[in-house]
Amino acid sequence: MFDLDSYLARIALPSRVTVDAEGLARLQWAHRLAIPFENLDVRLGRPIAIDSDSVFAKLVTAKRGGYCFEQNRLFLDALAAHGFAARPLLARVWLRASDVPPTTHTFSLVHIDGQDWIADAGFGGSYSPPMPLVDGAEATAPDGARFRLARDVQHGWMLLRNGHPGHTDGRSTGDGWEPQYSFTTDQVWDADLILGNHWTATAEDSRFRQANIVSIILPHGFASLTDRHYRRRVGQDETSATLSDPRVYRMRMSLMFGIDLTADETASLFAD
Repeated sequence: MFDLDSYLARIALPSRVTVDAEGLARLQWAHRLAIPFENLDVRLGRPIAIDSDSVFAKLVTAKRGGYCFEQNRLFLDALAAHGFAARPLLARVWLRASDVPPTTHTFSLVHIDGQDWIADAGFGGSYSPPMPLVDGAEATAPDGARFRLARDVQHGWMLLRNGHPGHTDGRSTGDGWEPQYSFTTDQVWDADLILGNHWTATAEDSRFRQANIVSIILPHGFASLTDRHYRRRVGQDETSATLSDPRVYRMRMSLMFGIDLTADETASLFAD
């Protein structure tokens, strides 16, 4: 049984949201503001479990973050607890891709009053608001970035972003409309999610095996810590620094991202 009250407390919402497009947007926004995106357990050599109980224990009870397979499992469970009709989709992330990328991202397809919407509580690279699944649909994020959905002959659908690269994890060039990820609405089964999660957590080519990646959405901006490189942008104000002291690294993880590391975890991550 999903503990909705504990989840709502974790994301600082005082009550359930309404089961409509406005409620969906409110729930996703609160989730992203409260729960950081991170791959630190991968880098610490720990397995990534994506069943509902394990994800809840990590992201809610232990107040950690996670990556898309964890984040959107939790979000789907929260949607179901509210009464939304939703199911997972898989996507190919095109940011900085040199070839056709694998289906290593998951998000949600939500059906509201006869209309399908996409909602994503687990994309660590930027913040895209929920959008109706309509060719040409556009939305503007609180940080000012614009998003557009377009039919794609080869890949079904493409989500494009046009916004300042400082409100991303650094993979954006900021050069006009960029493809963020492509997807189809094909049925996704648990086995598909397990396979995608396994590749993401264990494959040598996975970016999550190659760097410590943490990010969080801010009310009007974005903050990230990739290995020792810290970036924060709010409005027009941007801060960038390379952290040289593990004590500062640990403090930044706690104060900015809400991730409380032990001394041993800090030493292991900082040494990478």
